[in-house]
Amino acid sequence: MNGMFDRESVLPVILALTASLALSFCLTPLVKWLAVKIGAVDVPKDKRRMHDHPIPRLGGLAIFVGFVAAVLAFADVDRQLRGILLGACIIEAVGMVDDSHSLGAGIKLIFQIIAALIAVWHGVVIEMIANPLPFIGGEYWDFGIMAVPITVIWIVAVTNSVNLIDGLDGLADGVSTIAAITMLIIALLMGNLEMAAICAALAGGCIGFIPYNRNPAKIFMGDTGSTFLGFVLATVSVTGLFKLYAVISFVVPFIILGFPIFDTVSAFTRRILKGQNPMKADRSHTHHKLIDMGMNQKQAVATLYMVATVLGLCAVMIVTSGYVKVILSVAALAGTAYTVTRIVRYPHEQHQKPEEPSGPPEKKEI
Repeated sequence: MNGMFDRESVLPVILALTASLALSFCLTPLVKWLAVKIGAVDVPKDKRRMHDHPIPRLGGLAIFVGFVAAVLAFADVDRQLRGILLGACIIEAVGMVDDSHSLGAGIKLIFQIIAALIAVWHGVVIEMIANPLPFIGGEYWDFGIMAVPITVIWIVAVTNSVNLIDGLDGLADGVSTIAAITMLIIALLMGNLEMAAICAALAGGCIGFIPYNRNPAKIFMGDTGSTFLGFVLATVSVTGLFKLYAVISFVVPFIILGFPIFDTVSAFTRRILKGQNPMKADRSHTHHKLIDMGMNQKQAVATLYMVATVLGLCAVMIVTSGYVKVILSVAALAGTAYTVTRIVRYPHEQHQKPEEPSGPPEKKEI
């Protein structure tokens, strides 16, 4: 750890987490009422839905308000953070409209790119990374003029990856909580209290929403929540994790966000190899495979929480010093990859299970 923290220096981090958690928890019932009032309710219309009765969405609004309020109160809003907040507001607004009136995937993608460009304009840019192939080239890879498109692709990709894992009660919220807590721990290890306060605010907002979103869910976060969480995780990883100029720092953000990224890439790859439209939603995501293997929603979500937690521990161990920790990280990562690969390769067509009640609506893939 870069220095020891006294009680006063860590206090804003604790307060950010507590305030965001309390606001998210207290506001969710109000948001639920608002969702019903404006018609932001998901009514099951096809067999791909995992619920059997209308459930309000828009729950991400409570997470958003808790996060923003805590950040404004307990973090130093510099130019980069201002860009993240402005971009997040666009993502949130688009998500609210989509949850109540359903927007096309193309329109959402355009606004996601705009939000990413706003963040980039304010300095949220992946300018360079540690060279993952040190025997080829220099110590770092400087992206130069390619930094902007690479950063935009990263932000949009992670935004949609988190969005697309929101297929079971509490899944996207819990995985985002684990990712935010992992980033919080790494920020503290780095001595970056500003990043820690931001991550604490995000984790608090997610934790406050979990009691309402766990199975059986009383409210869904909707695109209002899942795209917002993906956007913030992506942009915070740029300002924090990609700034780690350590030899192994390149892999840290990919490990922390490994599950949603892997799930989306594997689903898209499988469709392409089968000659299908990669943008066409289906039951090829990891959480579908777990349900088809015979798990109920609680078991499937718990399994994926465990995968996300192991990945988070790997990231923390990689950031800390010591060859033993690196070896343990690689071993744990290999074990997780093997487990997930077995799940993904499972021929779910051979074991179809009846749809379970509850579970967020399937996403329109971008």
